[in-house]
Amino acid sequence: MLLFTDLLEKAGLDPADVRLLRHQTKASTGRTPYGLWRDDRPAFEDYQSVQTAGNRASLAAPIWASFVAPPTGGSLFAGIYTAEHIGAAPPGWLDPLHQVAGITLTADTLDQYRTVLTSHLEPYIGRLWIEWGAGARKWVQRPDRQNKPIIELTRAFREDAFPGYTHCVTNVSQVQSLPATWVSALRAARGIYLLTSAKTKEQYVGSATGEGGFFGRWMNYAQDGHGGNLGLKSSEPGDYQVSILEVSGSAATVDEIRSIEQLWKRKLQSREMGLNRN
Repeated sequence: MLLFTDLLEKAGLDPADVRLLRHQTKASTGRTPYGLWRDDRPAFEDYQSVQTAGNRASLAAPIWASFVAPPTGGSLFAGIYTAEHIGAAPPGWLDPLHQVAGITLTADTLDQYRTVLTSHLEPYIGRLWIEWGAGARKWVQRPDRQNKPIIELTRAFREDAFPGYTHCVTNVSQVQSLPATWVSALRAARGIYLLTSAKTKEQYVGSATGEGGFFGRWMNYAQDGHGGNLGLKSSEPGDYQVSILEVSGSAATVDEIRSIEQLWKRKLQSREMGLNRN
């Protein structure tokens, strides 16, 4: 079995000088480090370069091996960086993940690091996956103590294939970070969807009838949390799981789709036991 620590050594790096970083935070905006890395590399590197002072000891190494967690999970290699602590983060630093001033995110002070992407293992960026292991919650680890198995090496960067409408299940907060192939498929279809809240145990049946299809409608929820629905406005705010109940034919009219929506409301009793108000 090929192990990541072995790969570091083959690249001429001392594992004791390296820290493994797995960026997995999901912001209330729906943005993720994976999305930043995929779509805006400078923003990802800006996000990575500022860390809380409480993590200073864990991050005290000259080399960082960075990994990102896609929406469906896993640990994808994002590059080897040199890292140098240069002091406190500027007071006006804007966190590109949460899109707010960093100083408002934590009671702890923020450290800034000078990070530079190196050529070490560059051909593996976006292609190599490791098994992070039982310590998944611990986002900083040491490769000289945790030798991670390499579980996949793809020929090129690829995202998870769209699973089909029946098996498409995600969260509203993740809609903005879905792979482009998922977005295209969801834009191309209209029909009936279901929102469920693990927090309040409530459900909501809705219909996507516009040109943006399911994706366009779900983006409404991602932007304001309720999409203009009275029931969702009155519920306790939280992240909803979203899934597709039925895809309508391309020739279906808006009235026909909404008629099917009413049928699903009766089937699931989402007026009596959910958030639908009409």
